Amino acid sequence: MQLVRQKEQKVVFRSVRTVGAVLLVAALGSACADPGAGDQPEPAKPAAGQQRAEGAAAALNAYVERVRKARAARVAAARKWGLAKPPLDAPEPPAVKPRITTRKGFETDGEGLPPVFTTVPTKQKVVFLTIDDGAEKDPELLRMMSDLKIPYSAFLSNYLVKDDYGYFEKMRDSGVSLHNHTLTHPYLPGLDYDAQKRQICGMQDIMQKQFGTRPPLFRPPYGNYNEDTLRAAKSCGVKAVPLWASEAFVDHMEWREWDRDLHPGDIILTHFRGKHDWKGTMPDMIRRVLKTVTDKGYAVAKLEDYV
Repeated sequence: MQLVRQKEQKVVFRSVRTVGAVLLVAALGSACADPGAGDQPEPAKPAAGQQRAEGAAAALNAYVERVRKARAARVAAARKWGLAKPPLDAPEPPAVKPRITTRKGFETDGEGLPPVFTTVPTKQKVVFLTIDDGAEKDPELLRMMSDLKIPYSAFLSNYLVKDDYGYFEKMRDSGVSLHNHTLTHPYLPGLDYDAQKRQICGMQDIMQKQFGTRPPLFRPPYGNYNEDTLRAAKSCGVKAVPLWASEAFVDHMEWREWDRDLHPGDIILTHFRGKHDWKGTMPDMIRRVLKTVTDKGYAVAKLEDYV
């Protein structure tokens, strides 16, 4: 909390300094507006400059107050949900999204297919949280993520979500992007092209009907795919195939890379699971993820802002 107060004080100090600079520029502008006026400048010109400076000061102070309130709310939410530290704020996303290419070693012989990747190319210390399947529909997860303002993306399989589309509609309405994870979660390389196309494009149709969009992202079950998978996905509008660099559970993290660490742009996978599968709840799993991410100095950003 002391650190938060210090940061707020620095922001306010910079605000005051900036306002002072604005006032000084306005005063100089008024003094130089009419060099022949002597000691009797026209009153309208300095008054206009002063009004502009006061308007700028008011706008800046309002911005500082919004930042202060947002930080205070995040600290309070972290305390409410049992986090040792509030999550770090994600930086502004890039004005131009990075070019995504298939990760080396993940290629097929086909060209012009959706790229397959585990990490987004960025130098920002951000990672991306993705949640698969849709079996567990815990309302506490929705409340927790909304309170903490943590972005995430959901990859849905119809056989698990069809009993409660409304749960995921609430998720969508809160700003979460919903994506394709096939109709029934099969091992896709074991199917021929037509069967794979039915799994992927059939889910695109359901996503359009239930949630209003045909998602641009697709994740193959188990992370397994072949060239037919990518060709089928492309045929029904898929633009990219994000896999993952690490996977989160209630009690531990698993890592793809040899150094067992996070890297800028890494995609984190977890699942909609509860106590019947894990030794904990969805909020327990989120606490594990956020502790890992925050302790390593990363913020969670929105995947769709970068891909």
